[in-house]
Amino acid sequence: MAKAASSARAWIGTIVFLFLAPGIVAGLIPWLISGWRWHDWGTAAWVVLPVAWIAIGVGVAFLLHAFALFARHRGTPAPLAPTATLVVTGVYRYVRNPMYLAVLAIILGQALLFANWWLLLYAAIVLAAFVGFVKGYEEPTLTETYGEQYVDYRRNVPGWWPRLTPWRG
Repeated sequence: MAKAASSARAWIGTIVFLFLAPGIVAGLIPWLISGWRWHDWGTAAWVVLPVAWIAIGVGVAFLLHAFALFARHRGTPAPLAPTATLVVTGVYRYVRNPMYLAVLAIILGQALLFANWWLLLYAAIVLAAFVGFVKGYEEPTLTETYGEQYVDYRRNVPGWWPRLTPWRG
């Protein structure tokens, strides 16, 4: 019974955090910036629109996959309710920061879809914030929490540019 309750809490916490963090960063704020007003790409639409929608769709898919991995490990991506074990399965076998990359893909897809330079600037600011958070908080905290396991993972899996083959550490 405790295992089921723990699992339910993990899923609920993960879903709440999904709406609070990436939902605001990749949804609400881009909407406030752009109004989600479509740009008329004219004859270029047949190229631009599929690229934009692919970026958004792939970003959403990877984001949901990465979030689900945390719930399956009975924790959340939120720093206040982490998993007991280091998550190194699924997309985390290819890149250490798939959620941040997914959020950036969603924002950049919207910048292209709406032809909005402010969203492009916003994506650059978000990237800087992500890198600062990862370097200043996340990596030191994960090193302290998981020790050599995280150090080995960090040594083998790039933070921002995915590997071509999965890490099998």
